[in-house]
Amino acid sequence: MKIKINFVIALTIVTMLASCGGGSEQKAAQTATKPPMTNDQDPMTNKGTGPIKQVVLGELDPAMAAEGEEIFKKLCSACHKPTEKFIGPAPKGIMERRTPEWIMNMILNPEEMVKVDPVAKKLLVEHNLAPMANQHLTEEQARKVLEYFRTIR
Repeated sequence: MKIKINFVIALTIVTMLASCGGGSEQKAAQTATKPPMTNDQDPMTNKGTGPIKQVVLGELDPAMAAEGEEIFKKLCSACHKPTEKFIGPAPKGIMERRTPEWIMNMILNPEEMVKVDPVAKKLLVEHNLAPMANQHLTEEQARKVLEYFRTIR
């Protein structure tokens, strides 16, 4: 009986030591074999799936932002509040979390985005599987909403 207990203790200690990881050589080997992050995994390079391939942001256009705010209030406010989570996420701070292309593609192409984009899939799960409704905005309207998002503080 004493041999079994000693064996179990020894096995436990060996397992613990083995699981503690090696030195820096082992960590360097793990890092070297780790695949690089893809654009789909990095929200600040991921442009999403849809018609928008490039958005060039210049100086904030207050008139465009005001039109975007009206569009947002009319079509989006049933599920989104500007500065707090509601049914969907708040757009406050989105420009620091996502690319402009991703934002516009999510507005214009939400059904496809939640099927193929890992960030959109994660958001869907985080928001109780409530999919974003496609409001059938034009690219111009989506760009105005994006401009409005730039003003939310």
